[in-house]
Amino acid sequence: MADLSLLQEDLPEDADGSLDFVSQDDMLTPLGRLDKYAASENVFNRQMVARSLLDTLREVCDDERDCIAVLERISRLADDSEPTVRAELMEQVPHIALFCQENRPAIPYAFSKYLLPIVVRYLADQNNQVRKTSQAALLALLEQELIERFDVETKVCPVLVELTAPDSNDDVKTEAVAIMCKMAPMVGKDITERLILPRFCEMCCDCRMFHVRKVCAANFGDICSVVGQQATEEMLLPRFFQLCSDNVWGVRKACAECFMAVSCATCQEIRRTKLSALFINLISDPSRWVRQAAFQSLGPFISTFANPSSSGQYFKEENKSSEDTSVEDKNRTRDEEVPEDAQIRPEDVPADPTVSNSSVKLEGAPDPDIGTESPRKPPGDSSLPCPLSSEPHQEAASNEDDKKPGTCRSASRLEVGSSAQDSAPLDQELYNSFHFWRTPLPEIDLDVELEQGPGNKLVPEGLEGMPEATSPASANITVATRQELEEMIENLEPHIDDPDVKAQVDVLAAALRASSLDACDEVSEAARRAPQDELPGCRLDHGTSGPLTSEAVENMESALRYIHDDSDSGTSGGFSPDEERRAKVQDVVPQALLDQYLSMTDPSRAQTVDTEIAKHCAYSLPGVALTLGRQNWHCLRETYETLASDMQWKVRRTLAFSIHELAVILGDQLTAADLVPIFNGFLKDLDEVRIGVLKHLHDFLKLLHIDKRREYLYQLQEFLVTDNSRNWRFRAELAEQLILLLELYSPRDIYDYLRPIALNLCADKVSSVRWISYKLVGEMVRKLHRAAPPTFGVDLIRELVESFGRCPRWSGRQAFVFVCQTVIEDECLPMDQFAVHLMPHLLTLANDRVPNVRVLLAKTLRQTLLEKEYFLTSASCHQEAVEQTIMALQMDRDSDVKYFASIHPASTKISEDAMSTASSTY
Repeated sequence: MADLSLLQEDLPEDADGSLDFVSQDDMLTPLGRLDKYAASENVFNRQMVARSLLDTLREVCDDERDCIAVLERISRLADDSEPTVRAELMEQVPHIALFCQENRPAIPYAFSKYLLPIVVRYLADQNNQVRKTSQAALLALLEQELIERFDVETKVCPVLVELTAPDSNDDVKTEAVAIMCKMAPMVGKDITERLILPRFCEMCCDCRMFHVRKVCAANFGDICSVVGQQATEEMLLPRFFQLCSDNVWGVRKACAECFMAVSCATCQEIRRTKLSALFINLISDPSRWVRQAAFQSLGPFISTFANPSSSGQYFKEENKSSEDTSVEDKNRTRDEEVPEDAQIRPEDVPADPTVSNSSVKLEGAPDPDIGTESPRKPPGDSSLPCPLSSEPHQEAASNEDDKKPGTCRSASRLEVGSSAQDSAPLDQELYNSFHFWRTPLPEIDLDVELEQGPGNKLVPEGLEGMPEATSPASANITVATRQELEEMIENLEPHIDDPDVKAQVDVLAAALRASSLDACDEVSEAARRAPQDELPGCRLDHGTSGPLTSEAVENMESALRYIHDDSDSGTSGGFSPDEERRAKVQDVVPQALLDQYLSMTDPSRAQTVDTEIAKHCAYSLPGVALTLGRQNWHCLRETYETLASDMQWKVRRTLAFSIHELAVILGDQLTAADLVPIFNGFLKDLDEVRIGVLKHLHDFLKLLHIDKRREYLYQLQEFLVTDNSRNWRFRAELAEQLILLLELYSPRDIYDYLRPIALNLCADKVSSVRWISYKLVGEMVRKLHRAAPPTFGVDLIRELVESFGRCPRWSGRQAFVFVCQTVIEDECLPMDQFAVHLMPHLLTLANDRVPNVRVLLAKTLRQTLLEKEYFLTSASCHQEAVEQTIMALQMDRDSDVKYFASIHPASTKISEDAMSTASSTY
C-alpha cells in the first residue's frame, strides 16, 4: 500500500508538503489506506487499489475480521463504473482466490461468498475486455480446482446456460458457448452430460448465428472425449453430421480439424461405416479451405483405425524373445473390443502354444475391425474376432528363416502335412480375405481350443463327418473341396460390382481351376521343387470331389500376396499393372481413405488443395504405417519413396526426423531393404535435412545389423562438414550422438573411427561444442579402459597428453584440464589409474605461462580432485604432489589463481555453464 501514497489526486507543490502527505498515509491502517484510495475520483488510484488487494490481504491475514472487511470492499470495488478498474480487479481474482484457499481456516467460504459471484457476473459484462478477463479467470480457477463442485453446478453452469438462451446478446452467447466447451474437460463427464451437453446440442443447430455453430464445431472433439462413446454416438453424432454439411465453409472446416478427436470417441463400426464416408465428403468439399483442413486431418483420422491388440511390434523377427520394442503413435485410439481402461501389451497377446514341425498351419481370421465392416460383408455373415499377435504377418514366400508361426486363433484352420523330404519346419500364415468370405462359422470357445494337445485339430463346419485322407508323410488333414469353393463364389456374385469382391472371386476361381489338376501330376511336380520354395505336396481323396491340392494352395498364395506380402519377399517375378493396382488393397482401413492419403503426393494436389500437402502427408506417415502394419507396407512404399525425393526440403526434413520411428514399425528386414537407401540419401542432403537424421542417428543405427551398422563408421566424419560453418549446433548434436554410439561399436571401431572426430570437436571454435566433446572423450576413456585388454584406453590417454596437454596453444592445454576435470567428476577412470596416467601431466600445468590455464587448474584441483575420497584418505605420493601444487598456486602472482587455489571447495562451485564460459572462444 506504500505505492498508493504516491498516487494522490493533488500533490503539494513543495517538498515538505509531499513528505507530510506520505507521513499521513504511513499512519493509516491497511484498511484505512484501502478506503481512502478506493473512494478516490482518480481512476489510476482505483486501479492501484485493485492491484494491491492481495498485498493488503497478506497484511491483515492474522485478523479474520479484517480479512472479511477487505473482501467486502472487493465486492464494492466490483461495482466500479470504470471498465479498466473492473478488468484489473478480475485479473487479481485468481491470485486472491489461491490466497484464500491457502488460508481457508482463517477465511472460510471467502471465495464462494465474495469472489465467485463477481466472476460469474462479469461473464455478461457490457465491456468486452472485462468479459474476456472474467472468462480467463474462470478457466484458471477451474484448472486450479479452486471452485467447489457444488458451486460449479449451482452458480456457474446455470449462468452459462442462461447466457446461451436464444434472446441473449450475440457476442455473449458465442463466448458463453466457447467457455462451456473449454470447461467441460475440467468439470468432468457427469456435470457435462447433465448441465452442458443438452444446451451444446441446441447450439449446434443454431440457425441464426453461424458463429455459434462454428464454435461448437471447433470444440466438438473436446466434448466427445469428455462424455464418452455412448453419449457421442446417441446425441452428438447426428449434430456432427449436420455441422459437416453446414452451408458455411468455416463450420465445415472446423469439423474437419476436429475429426480425429470425434473418431476416437466412437466404436470401430461407426468409424468405418459412417465417419469414413463423411470424411470423404469433406475431402471433396467445394471449398479449398475445407479440403485443406481435411487432408491435414486425414493421416490422424486413419490412425484411429489402429487395432490396439496388434500394435505391439517386435523388431528382431528372428528372435522373438528379445526386448519388445513397442511403438505407440500419439494418434492411436482404443478399439471397440478393448475396454477403455485396458492397456494391451504384446506379451498379453496369446501365442500359439504348440507348433508341429511336420505341418503348416494356414490360418486366416479377419481383423476385429474388418469384421464390423457392413458394406463389404455378405448378409448373415459373422466373423469370429480373435486376438492378433504382436508379430507381423509374414509372407508366404521362399525365405524360410523369416517365417514364423501365426498366433491368430481362427475358427477354421487348414493344416497340410509336410512331405517326407522336408527336414525343416515350414511355418507360415495366410492373413487374407479368403477365410473372411467363407461360410459363417459357429462361435468357438477359445480357451477350450488353447487347452487342446498338439495332436488335436479343429475341423471346420461342413467338413465334420467327412472321411479324412492321409498323405504319405503325415496324419489326417483337413481340406477345402471344390464344392466349397463353388459355394463361396456363388455367395460373392451378388456383390461382384465391388472391386474388392471381384478380386476375391478371381482368387477363388484360380483356386478352383487349380484343384481340378491331376493329383499324380501335382505330386510329381512337388517332388521336383525345392522344399523351401513351396508348400509340401499332398494327395487327398474325397470321393468324386476334387481336393484343394498343394498347387491350388500355392496359386491362392500367389494371387493373395498383394494382401499380406512384405517388401523382403523372396518370390521372383514382377507385378502386372493390374497386380500393381491390387497391391495397394488392404483391409485395415477403408480403401477410399487410403487412396485419398496416397494421392496427397500428386502434384495436382499442391495446386488445388495446399502447397504444403506433401509435408502433411510426410508428417502423418509413421502413424498410418503403424495402423496398416508392416504386412501392408507395400501400400505405402511408393508414397514414401516419392516423399523422400520431393523437391521441397521441408518434406524431406519431416521424413528424416521420423525415419527411426518408421524403422521400428517395419522391422529389420524391411528397414534394410527400403529405409536404408533413403537414409543414405538423407545423409548427403541439405543441413536442414541432415539434422533430422543426426538427431536420431543412434536410434536408427541400433536397429541395423552389426555389419550394416559398421558401414556408417566411414561416413560419420562427413558430419563435421556443414553448409554453414557457423552452424555450431550441428556439431554439438554430433557430439551428443557419438556419446550414445559408443555402446554400438567395438573398442577397435571406437579408437579407429570415433576418436579422431572426438578430438577434432574438442578443438572446436565454440565453447558449447567443446564442452559436450569433453564429456564424449571422458566416456570414450571409460569405454576403452574397461575393454580387455585396455590397450586402446592407454593409447587414447597418451594421445590426449600429446595433442592437448603439451599443445603449444594455451587453448589446447586448457582443453586438457577440462577433459581431466570431466574424467574426475564422472569417474571415467579409477582414481588410482588417473593418478598414474593423467595427473602428472595435469600438475605440470601449474607453471603454465597463461593465467587462464592456471585458474582452471586451481579450480579443478580444489573443487573436484580434492573431493575424491582417494586423495583425502590415502597418504601417498600422489596426495603430496597435489598439495604441493596447490600451495604453489596459492602463491601465484595472479590474484585470480590465488583466490581459487585458496578457497574452500564448498564455498563456490563452478557450474557447467561457468566452466564453459571460462573457456573463451578461440
